[in-house]
Amino acid sequence: MRNLLLVAAVALSTTGCGIIYKQPIYQGNLIREQAVGQLQVGQSKQQVNALLGTPSIPDPFHAQRWDYTASQRVNRVGKTEVKNFTVYFENDAVTRWDGEYFASDDAQLARSTLRQFGRNLPKEKKKRGR
Repeated sequence: MRNLLLVAAVALSTTGCGIIYKQPIYQGNLIREQAVGQLQVGQSKQQVNALLGTPSIPDPFHAQRWDYTASQRVNRVGKTEVKNFTVYFENDAVTRWDGEYFASDDAQLARSTLRQFGRNLPKEKKKRGR
């Protein structure tokens, strides 16, 4: 009984310390390096949307600017790294872009997702004909 109480006390005391595993969290737009390489001055908003996806921060006060924000938290202490990528438009055509994105991390994340997070969807059962 004493050993069981000792194990329970140690488990409860270490849960808030960051010693226990914390799952990595990725949020926002993970932009592909290939997509940024295809950006060109003069492209329409529709073409940019097809390449990069919908902007993560729609700003009604700056309709001529699309902001793509991504963040990741991978270590045990919960330090978060945030990167912003911005595309600027004039008369609905791209004029310039700047910022950072997780270029290589996106491809690596896609490869390691199954190992890191496991299967998110249940396996389909074989359907039987009636």
